[in-house]
Amino acid sequence: MSDVVFALDIGTRSVTGLLLEKQQDKFAVIDYYIKEHTERSMRDGQIHNVLAVSEVIKHVKDKLEKQSETVLKRACVAAAGRSLKTVVAAAAIPLHQQPITNNEKIKHLELSAVQAAQINLASRENNNDYTNYYCVGYSVLQYTLDNDQIGSLIDQSGDEASVEIIATFLPKVVVESLLAALTRADLEMEALTLEPIAAIHVLIPESMRRLNVALVDVGAGTSDIAITDKGTVAAYGMVPVAGDEITEAISDLYLLDFPQAEETKRRIVNDGEETVADILGFESVITYDTLVQDISDHVNKLAAAIADEIMQLNAKPPRAVMLVGGGSLTPNLTKSLAHKLDLPENRVAVRGSDAIQNLIKNELIPQGPDFVTPIGIAIAAKQNPVHYVSVRVNEQMVRLFEMKQLTVGDCLIQAGTDLNKLYGKPGMAVIVKVNDQDITLPGSFGEAPVIYVNNKKAHLENLVHSGDEIQVIRGKDGAASSVTLEELIGEAPAMTVFYNNKPYQLHASFYVNGQLKTKDYVIKDNDIIVWKQSHTIKEFLFTTVTENITSAKPFTVLVNNRKLSIDKGETHIYLNGEKVSADNNLKHNDKLNVTSASAPAVSDLLHQLDKKSTSIMKVTFNGQPVELKQKLLVLTRGNEELELDSILKLNDELVMKEVKAIPFIFQDIFRYVEIDLSRVSGNFKLYKNNEETSFDEEINTGDVLEIRWDRENNT
Repeated sequence: MSDVVFALDIGTRSVTGLLLEKQQDKFAVIDYYIKEHTERSMRDGQIHNVLAVSEVIKHVKDKLEKQSETVLKRACVAAAGRSLKTVVAAAAIPLHQQPITNNEKIKHLELSAVQAAQINLASRENNNDYTNYYCVGYSVLQYTLDNDQIGSLIDQSGDEASVEIIATFLPKVVVESLLAALTRADLEMEALTLEPIAAIHVLIPESMRRLNVALVDVGAGTSDIAITDKGTVAAYGMVPVAGDEITEAISDLYLLDFPQAEETKRRIVNDGEETVADILGFESVITYDTLVQDISDHVNKLAAAIADEIMQLNAKPPRAVMLVGGGSLTPNLTKSLAHKLDLPENRVAVRGSDAIQNLIKNELIPQGPDFVTPIGIAIAAKQNPVHYVSVRVNEQMVRLFEMKQLTVGDCLIQAGTDLNKLYGKPGMAVIVKVNDQDITLPGSFGEAPVIYVNNKKAHLENLVHSGDEIQVIRGKDGAASSVTLEELIGEAPAMTVFYNNKPYQLHASFYVNGQLKTKDYVIKDNDIIVWKQSHTIKEFLFTTVTENITSAKPFTVLVNNRKLSIDKGETHIYLNGEKVSADNNLKHNDKLNVTSASAPAVSDLLHQLDKKSTSIMKVTFNGQPVELKQKLLVLTRGNEELELDSILKLNDELVMKEVKAIPFIFQDIFRYVEIDLSRVSGNFKLYKNNEETSFDEEINTGDVLEIRWDRENNT
């Protein structure tokens, strides 16, 4: 029976022993035996009483030896997933506006965060030696640039880059206590794995691990979680609630002691109903539907805890969820978990030993989801055993627990290397003032460390093997800042402005500590830099065109003590066809036009006020058109009455009086026409629109007026 595998699943409530025989590329169950602990010697997957646990292990070993008539000397075991410690941590590096250009530096940042998580875990567990924890995997939660979340840090500029990770660690003491318990039971450790890896190994083959799937082992005291993605087991986790929470709820609801409540739960799930007697002696029949309704709140609470941990580890709902372990049979747990993760109900399912593809089916195979992990331990530990790996890091011997493919970065962390000190320090910065603004010009970045594995140049992500020798040489420090004016300020090209259709060039000037400098000047610490390029219209007209535009100020006068601005007396500035002020900024290829001010007259003032100075009436007299005029207002400056063409002066104080208009009468026409009395004699008559009228008759626009004589001289 050289191909027989002896596997032990050392759980919180019991120890399960399993004998598997390898037959070509498959496995067959030969025998199994389960023995419950007589006392609470296991807590949360950790052995608390080595002697008590070893006695249970020896009892299981002896029973299987007797049943199989073979001697068992070596066993495959698993470290409980609930023993894993999950820590969230972050690390940051200054950028000084110099972007990260390669993944090596990002990997260094991630490993710095992992190391911070390892130190935090040691502090949290009151253990000063953080190397007593093996990192079995980590996932990036987010990258941030200047406190803003970002997808990738490559080629991003800012002041500080940071990463937040979630890392999973396995305490060395878990492995050491397993070894001690096996030794006392006269067994050697043949192979070691993690319980979540064992279950995943038999349920999710490597070809399927590219899918994002969560596997949850719902036990008695805890629910262990492992997540696959992109071809590997990407994360592990645990929540301290499981099947016992439901059993306690049943105990409270139906007044049963805990063992009876556990048995009742199993019978109702298997048989559909159960008759129970409570502590008062009353019997009642509990159906499956009644049980589902009564414990729904507790099931939802368990599902919520598992869903929250999955989202914390995976940052999104997985594609599917597999449930194993005895607690996975909790009524409606799959439906509730699907709802919490916003997944279709057919994407969350309980998987039993019948789902193990490379297992030969026979009557000895234990059925149900609670035997997936023991079978997985036997197969995974045999096919993918976990070994200790020994490497040297800068002449220091380091031993690692090979839970995954180990990299140079893993070895540096386990060796206690301070990753932040591997990179050279940045060069000295220069602080200057540019146009009254303080600016820091950083030196160049320190160089990355140089890493050799077996005398060959390597990187943090290179894989390592047992016996490898790693040498790490600290990176060189960066150079002090050396920046020219042109590098600081940029190209600063000449700017073209068209003034009254004529092009003008505007050039920048650089002053350092009050002295004019060329653009190739190398900036020194504490320099005061001023650079200027004409920006406003006023500056352009004054410095480039040498025009003073003070006349652009409003031309104002006082009219009846009211201040008025006259447009014609003001210089108007048009930028790209729009009227603007002299303080407007200019841009490249702007078109600037200026219309100069001229002395305004009274007519300009009245036009702007929309005032008429006279009333005009048009009539016809004796066949000729005649215009009659009447003043509507009088404008005076002191004692001087002004005419329409009178020129106004800046700040004139004017008085405007309106004249009440009176109707025109017939006799007013004689102020605008001349009658040659030498050619007429006799009597006359007045006519308005061919009707006889009088001198005081009111006339209106368009009237036809006549004067007719009895006789007219013809000589």
